[in-house]
Amino acid sequence: MGGGLLASELGVLFRRGRTWAMLCALAAIPILIAVAVRVSSTVAPGRGPAFLDRITQNGLFVGLTAMLVSVPLFLPLTVGVVAGDTVAGEAGLGTLRYLLVAPAGRIRLLLVKYAGAAAFAVAAPLLVAVVGAGIGTLLFPVGPVTLLSGGTVGAGEALVRLLLIAGYLAVSLMGLSAIGLFMSTLTDVPVGAMAATVVLSVVSQVLDALPQLEWLHPWLFSHYWLDFADLLRQPVSWDSFAVNAVLQGGYVAVFGALAYGRFITKDVLS
Repeated sequence: MGGGLLASELGVLFRRGRTWAMLCALAAIPILIAVAVRVSSTVAPGRGPAFLDRITQNGLFVGLTAMLVSVPLFLPLTVGVVAGDTVAGEAGLGTLRYLLVAPAGRIRLLLVKYAGAAAFAVAAPLLVAVVGAGIGTLLFPVGPVTLLSGGTVGAGEALVRLLLIAGYLAVSLMGLSAIGLFMSTLTDVPVGAMAATVVLSVVSQVLDALPQLEWLHPWLFSHYWLDFADLLRQPVSWDSFAVNAVLQGGYVAVFGALAYGRFITKDVLS
């Protein structure tokens, strides 16, 4: 029953026009970056996003630059929309009570809804990385990549590092997905849950930028979003990955429990 419910949830999610529109918008980011660099005469070092000036030497940097550009706004925005729609969207459509009539149970339904949001959080950065690597390979030369530690790896291993960074970002978005799930249980209006989730991601990043709140920074779910430099060193260090995963796991546990507490007692009228 659980597998069928999850397959149905993923099918509905990835057949939805809004989902494809958001994925196409994310895919357009590396394409726009690659085309802009290609048609420009030169890219001054130190100007623009990190690694932008390296794209002309190696097309794999398109994917890395695109992910860096996407992290502050575009990835949280799309994940917030999907997560905020999980429960509230069903309530708004009047289908939530029919789902609960089935022998799935509220807990299983909540887990499936989170799994759908988490699946999108994995697909989104992976799409940016793959499209970036593809368009970069088409428009620019591809070869060995010099890592931050000074060592050099071949194009194949560099692509693996790029996919690891996409995985790091997917883990980074798990906490936000749980927050969106909780927000979605608080209302029957999906737009409100979506907006609240996206606003919280912005607030977290603003607080993280204030040096006066340095004591708070390690507890913010967005604090480690850009700390994937260890994946660009030789050998790979998993310290930042582990710390980020623990933090996101904490947010999933806390907001998952809050979502459960709210949803299990929620009067479903639609």
